Amino acid sequence: MTRYVAFLRAVNVGGTGKLPMSELRSMCESIGCTNVRTYIASGNVVFDSKLGEAAVKTRLERCLATYAGKPVGVLIRTAAELAAVLAGNPFTRAEPDRRHLPR
Repeated sequence: MTRYVAFLRAVNVGGTGKLPMSELRSMCESIGCTNVRTYIASGNVVFDSKLGEAAVKTRLERCLATYAGKPVGVLIRTAAELAAVLAGNPFTRAEPDRRHLPR
C-alpha cells in the first residue's frame, strides 16, 4: 500500500472548477483508495492505494472529467517523494515571506 498526494489543477469552491471536497473524497474512494483526506477546499487529497501511480492518476482523471465535463489536471506524488522534497529544502533557515498572504 502506497500513500499518495494528488494535487488538482483549477479546482475551487465557487465559480469555474467548483468541486466540493466531499465529492473528491468520494471519487477517490470509488477507485479503491483508502484513508482519504482532503485539505480545506484546496483540491489536494491524501490517500492510500494498492494501485501504481499511473493507474491512480488515470482513474482519478477519468472520474474528474466525468464530474466536470472537461479534463482536470492531476499531479500525483508519493508521500515519500514529498518528504524528500521537504528534507531537501535549502531554505530552512530563511524567514517566511508573508507579504503575499491574504489578510
